Amino acid sequence: MSTTARERIFKTLIPAFLAGVLFIIPAAATAAEQVQQGAQLAWWVWMIILFVFTFMLGIIAVIAGVGGGVLFVPIVSSFFPFHIDFVRGAGLLVALSGALSAGSPLLRKGLANLKLALSMALIGSMSSIVGAMVGLAMPEKMVQLLLGLTIVFISFVMYRSKNSAYPNIENPDALSKALHIYGVYYDEHLKKDIDWQIHRTPTGLLLFIVIGFMAGMFGLGAGFANVPVFNLVLGAPLRVSVATSVFVLSINDTAAAWVYLHKGAVLPLIAVPSIAGMMLGTKIGAKLLTKVHTSVVRRAVIALLAVAGLRALLKSFGI
Repeated sequence: MSTTARERIFKTLIPAFLAGVLFIIPAAATAAEQVQQGAQLAWWVWMIILFVFTFMLGIIAVIAGVGGGVLFVPIVSSFFPFHIDFVRGAGLLVALSGALSAGSPLLRKGLANLKLALSMALIGSMSSIVGAMVGLAMPEKMVQLLLGLTIVFISFVMYRSKNSAYPNIENPDALSKALHIYGVYYDEHLKKDIDWQIHRTPTGLLLFIVIGFMAGMFGLGAGFANVPVFNLVLGAPLRVSVATSVFVLSINDTAAAWVYLHKGAVLPLIAVPSIAGMMLGTKIGAKLLTKVHTSVVRRAVIALLAVAGLRALLKSFGI
């Protein structure tokens, strides 16, 4: 099959997946209303809905450059009849499984950089543990309110941010030199090798303290923040930023997930189908990452986040 034919297929599939997600969300919301009114759904129905939803979510999350958790937590907590503590616990495991599933192909392609990931994840994982403990100690309505405000803010930041595909960093800082953070990868669009390096490493480390805390507190994967910091602050190429963010997610989310497991906030009925769907979806998303343009998918993700954030705000006020 020619490259042009494959690109046409991908351009056809992605809108179909987006349409599927948009169809499942109102269906889940309707089912949740029936549960609240007394109608009972079999446990396996929710498992099927979660599996299909997270499968599509996994594909979209990788292509759009965001972690699955940042989409999973606000949408599931807003439109599914589950307690937010269980959703946050499952959200961390979903983001973790998606990162582990997508990590191997991204590493083989030379897009992900382990030195860059480990440097930022070390400090982010410690703050994520603190965030998880704070989040589980807060009342449910307060968590919904803060989650709604955070998600609306995230959608605004994503809408306003302008990523740079190939930043030109001529003078790397002393810390990045000491840590030997640089690399080269093959760009399939430009058909050549791209050399890259970073700067402002201390600033990036400070930002990852905040990112890790938010990831632990709300059960978010925090890919929405990892990518802009890697790309706009540190100056890594966009594709390297997206791929390296996957490894940071796997480390930060593992640290926070242990807190939720210890507190009993991980329910298998929610976590198992969600993880299975996310792992399958992200494997496909990782293969599509270098072959499709992410702008359309990214705009759709921003719209989904805005709706889910507003829904969380309404739930915090009992609406």
